Amino acid sequence: MSFHTTQAVESSSYPPHPCRQFTFSEIEAATKNFDDSLVIGRGGFGKVYRGTITYGETLLDAAIKRLESGSNQGAVEFWAEIEMLSNLRHIHLVSLIGYCNEGQEMVLVYEYISNGTLADRLHKTRAPLTWVRRLKICIGAARGIEYLHSDIGTKPRVIHRDVKSSNILLAFDWTAKISDFGLSKIRPMNQPSTYVNTLVRGTFGYLDPDYYQTGRLTRKSDVYAFGVVLFEVLSGKQAVDRSIDEEHWGLATWAQDSIKEGKLKQIVDSNIRERMSPKCLKEFALLADRCLHSRPKQRPTMAEVVVGLESILALQEKTDNTLLVKLFGKRVPTIRIPFNWDNSVEGTRLNALDVYMYTVVGEDRIIHRFDFNTIVYATENFSKANQLSHARYGYMYKGRLQNGQHITITKYSNAIMRGNAYKECMNEASVLVKFEHENVIQLLGYCINGTDVYLLYAFTPIATLNGLLFDPMCNLLDWNKRYKIILGVARVLVYLHNHAPIRIIHRDVIPVNILLDESFNIKFSGFGLAMTFDDETDCIDVDQICGTLGYLAPEYTATLRLSTKSDVYSFGVLVLETVTGQRAYDCTRAATHHEDEWLNFYVHRNLKEGRLSDIIDPRIDVDSILMTNFVEIGLLCVQENAEVRPTMEEVIGMLLGTVSLTLPVLEMRARMNAELYDSPTYLDGQISEVHDTSAVEEFVSEYSH
Repeated sequence: MSFHTTQAVESSSYPPHPCRQFTFSEIEAATKNFDDSLVIGRGGFGKVYRGTITYGETLLDAAIKRLESGSNQGAVEFWAEIEMLSNLRHIHLVSLIGYCNEGQEMVLVYEYISNGTLADRLHKTRAPLTWVRRLKICIGAARGIEYLHSDIGTKPRVIHRDVKSSNILLAFDWTAKISDFGLSKIRPMNQPSTYVNTLVRGTFGYLDPDYYQTGRLTRKSDVYAFGVVLFEVLSGKQAVDRSIDEEHWGLATWAQDSIKEGKLKQIVDSNIRERMSPKCLKEFALLADRCLHSRPKQRPTMAEVVVGLESILALQEKTDNTLLVKLFGKRVPTIRIPFNWDNSVEGTRLNALDVYMYTVVGEDRIIHRFDFNTIVYATENFSKANQLSHARYGYMYKGRLQNGQHITITKYSNAIMRGNAYKECMNEASVLVKFEHENVIQLLGYCINGTDVYLLYAFTPIATLNGLLFDPMCNLLDWNKRYKIILGVARVLVYLHNHAPIRIIHRDVIPVNILLDESFNIKFSGFGLAMTFDDETDCIDVDQICGTLGYLAPEYTATLRLSTKSDVYSFGVLVLETVTGQRAYDCTRAATHHEDEWLNFYVHRNLKEGRLSDIIDPRIDVDSILMTNFVEIGLLCVQENAEVRPTMEEVIGMLLGTVSLTLPVLEMRARMNAELYDSPTYLDGQISEVHDTSAVEEFVSEYSH
């Protein structure tokens, strides 16, 4: 079957579409009339809102900047930004989707960048960026500035004039993107002069002293500002930092003086000091220092900066690989399990766990080992009120650290002595340190107490989907929230299957693993069973069946062959549960039809016999045509034949209502694994085609507004 899908998800780079002019009513709809709950940033220009904007047939996540009437920035900067970004397209530049200029309103619409600014990640976020991550961000930002400075085709050279950490945005995959071009200047090609005479503009702490004194703006002015950013990245301090002694509030001067005095180590952020190669530190500091040279001509070009940073990264990665070889004898593939997990005594395994967490997991992200008393305090001695759900080998708790940070804790009871629990704990850790996605739970650290292991995550949900969906007294989940949850899970699965640094099959897509915050945004968890697959095939042969009864794809249970379509099957069951409010497996449903204990057959039979009202959760009041569409999406995902199930990208298109087509015969057969399920053969049935998706399109349009 053929699908064309569009999706309102963040991309590492938008396609080169023309900049569109929006009406103010479209902007109001996208921001829910500038709802303060959607504000994601503020500046001299005004507020920035997150919204969903319609571009042709596409729904795009957008950052919408509204210029306030009292702002010190005005029409000149507004039109400069539009002119600049309309003609510049690069993966390391933020994309301008469009603008609105109606009456007194001036609004800019950009691609939404989910991980915020480099400044926030360096100075506000408690979970610090690793040294390798910082290097990669610097390389990306440097490439963006290099593109601005270069002559490519008819593109003129551009001097940004406001390079700083708060103007470097970080996408969901940590791609660095240069933003805010309101002060930028174009230097026409073939112009004999190498500089532009202009009034001095920029940000204190990043201003090139030569530019400040002479008013002559050159590309080397951007190089100077980027040198300050490099020292920010190295030190974790702000460009103007009052924690430094009064004579050195300027980071640039303090860093340069420290290097001259032979005090290089005092510059380095304590969060990354232990993970840095001494040679990399020296090379990085020298490169940053060269960028700050008092004579602009002595500073490197941005092309030279890129080459230098790439060399430093290669050196650091070589050092890390050498360390791993010394520890393990060879590079351990992901997903990694300590070498002696299955037959070691408690003490040996506990030591292996510590080494594993610090060296193998820690190479990607700093992982903290917490004291058990910290866990006890955070959970109020594991109080019942803080218990979220029962996990595979223990319980999940919410908690709060003494510094005020909210966390979630998964307990692996007796994990040190139990092979599978220990293995899944390690698997969870090694997977999560690779992922950077706003809807995937972030690993913060771990704790060992006796034979129990605890994993700590930087997030506290109000509940799990399981807890709200199957509580008959709960009326919190209206259809808008359920749709938001379904779409969120689908987006994460697209990321895991196609875009993550290591592509995985989750293997346990169930409501217990869907955590919800107060706004019903999801965090996907439960990665203990996850398995990687390569680019050549998405099928894996396994030696045992792992997962949750009712969510296992039939080909997986029958042949032990696992694929991304196994996750699609589980997702389909989750969709049916979310629409019906009923569990995947419930023996009480089998009073009339024995096969009805399995939700997919119960839903299919009732839909085929025209009894839609019997299966839709009575707590939601939505048009029956819309509900039929979503039921059929779920049933498409649980088809017995894995090959005809849609991919998760295709599911996204159906959920957004952008796919409208006749589908092949939908067969519901019962050839489940008899030994696993202990159930008889079920009845066959079929749905000839999916209903018209106009109801879905109408709902999505209304919901997004």
